[in-house]
Amino acid sequence: MSRDCEVFVAIDQGGHASRAVAYDGRGQRLASSFAVISTHRNALGHVEHDGEDIVDSVQTALNELAALVPARRWVRAGLAVQRSTIACWDRTSGASLAPVISWQDRRHAGWLEGLQRESPRVHALTGLPLSPHYGASKLRWCLDHVAAVREARDAGRLCAGPLASLLLFRLLQERPLLADEANASRTQLWSPLERRWMPALLELFGVPPDVLPGLAPTISPFGTLVVGTARVPLVVCTGDQSAMPFAAGALDADSVYVNAGTGAFALRPLPRPLIVPPLLSSVLRSDDTRVDFVLEGTVNGAGSALAWFEKQEGLPAGRLLAGLDAAQQDDTNVPLFLNGVSGLGSPFWVPGFESRWQGQGEPVERFRAVVESIAFLLRANLDEMAKHTPRPRRIVLSGGLGSSAYLCRSLAALTGAPVHRLDDPEATARGLAFLVAGEPRDWQRPGLTVHETHRDQALLARYLSWLAALRQALGG
Repeated sequence: MSRDCEVFVAIDQGGHASRAVAYDGRGQRLASSFAVISTHRNALGHVEHDGEDIVDSVQTALNELAALVPARRWVRAGLAVQRSTIACWDRTSGASLAPVISWQDRRHAGWLEGLQRESPRVHALTGLPLSPHYGASKLRWCLDHVAAVREARDAGRLCAGPLASLLLFRLLQERPLLADEANASRTQLWSPLERRWMPALLELFGVPPDVLPGLAPTISPFGTLVVGTARVPLVVCTGDQSAMPFAAGALDADSVYVNAGTGAFALRPLPRPLIVPPLLSSVLRSDDTRVDFVLEGTVNGAGSALAWFEKQEGLPAGRLLAGLDAAQQDDTNVPLFLNGVSGLGSPFWVPGFESRWQGQGEPVERFRAVVESIAFLLRANLDEMAKHTPRPRRIVLSGGLGSSAYLCRSLAALTGAPVHRLDDPEATARGLAFLVAGEPRDWQRPGLTVHETHRDQALLARYLSWLAALRQALGG
């Protein structure tokens, strides 16, 4: 089969929908399909999905894609899933035994407070701060509170771990019980230094070792995807953020990759794990011969902060965002927003931080302050990274918020690095497909919009005022 006839399929299972995207052998997108999933939230801050709904959505997206590009042409496929989202299922039937708990969920934060004295040890072992956003406390909650999970554990039928593991089991003919290293690294039960589940962490969180899936590199022969009568090897399983940097092609060690969606994640590629609080260490890609790691910063309140503002003010965030791009900005009446939406992430790590304003301003100015707070938090993370790695020569930006020219300009001005915005709304799928295709040198790269760095003294002054106000609010 010629390369022009080859088809590589990327399955991107996200918090709002499951997508399936087909690319030819040179990286040209051929077709895509998606199926929406439901998200359930309650007053206690729970954020969860129905496992069967997610499995059905992936199968629907694949079947619809096959109607556009026949599955008999599919050569290989890959799967990317939200990291830190967990599932519990019956290892015999595959049935979900508990809600799929989103990475955004903080339901066991109170229980986790009792382990705070262990936080330095947990970070040293996992590269992650002790946080309810990661998988371990969510798994503990299911073991404590879901009768079906306890019954399956007692009967030896329980499997629990990353959502990616449930999808591998349900989608692949071989029904593997496996966790890829990118998703395993977000359970807070796995060590990037030793690349295994750590007995000390399993004991600390009270997770029985026999309920966890086995481990595999992100690039592995996971099994066979069945679509109609076609049999397609699935050769990559990874996290959504771990796939995103490859949307721009081969890794560039001089770049920081920022994906700005519901949250914003800043990733600096490294050849070996670097565990330095208060930043994160994660796996980007692994196979039988090598591992690429990242030093990572996390902004919890990105797109979710805009959604929060829209709900609070009753104003359309999309229209306000477009207005910021189009209008000349007046710097005289801009308040500051201390952004704790979904918890204050790195480098501060205050899960229960309450968002607040410094100054007043009209709704348009307050919205601008929310957008600026995202750029401010990213600058704070990049400053922390600069203590351990050289400053980046460029920032590669993707995700829904990457379409904001104002955010791009602000980030370029604050960091002193040009921002290369990927003109592709499906960066995770494109990066995943690049890996599935074997990282070909002539793979088509997406278009770029470059925002050069420039001086903006007013914005820099607001950043310094914002940083001082945040430190004061944190008692510093």
